[in-house]
Amino acid sequence: MDDATKQVIRQRAHNRCEYCGVPQQYYPDFTFHIEHIVARQHGGVEDLANLALACHLCNNKKGPNLAGIDPDTGELTRLFHPRTDVWSEHFRLTDSGVILGRTPIGRTTAYVLGMNASVRVQIRLRIAQLKVEEQ
Repeated sequence: MDDATKQVIRQRAHNRCEYCGVPQQYYPDFTFHIEHIVARQHGGVEDLANLALACHLCNNKKGPNLAGIDPDTGELTRLFHPRTDVWSEHFRLTDSGVILGRTPIGRTTAYVLGMNASVRVQIRLRIAQLKVEEQ
C-alpha cells in the first residue's frame, strides 16, 4: 500500500481508531494499523472502501472476523463496518469510559474486540482527564 493511500485513510479517520475511537496521539509508541474490514482471506480487497484505521488493540482482537456472537442474545451477528455503519448509531461512550453497544452490531463488536477490558476503559478515562486538563 502506498503512502498516499495510507495518508488518505488516516485523514478520513481523523487519526482515530475507527472501532474504539481512541486518537493515535495517545499511543505514541504504536502506529495504528490500516486494516482490511473484510479480510483478504474472505475476499476483501485493498480498496479505500475496505480499509480502516484501527488501533493495535482493536485490530489484534478483530483479526479476520466478520461476525461474532451477540453476548445478550446468543445470535450470530456481523461486526461494525466503519465504511457503511455510523458509530453513534451502534455505540455510546459513557462517562465511566465504557463503550456500550446500542444495537446487536454494537454489542457484538464491543465484545469481540474487547473494547471494555479494564485497561482499555482506564485508557479512555485517562484520555478524558487529559482533555479536561488541556482546556
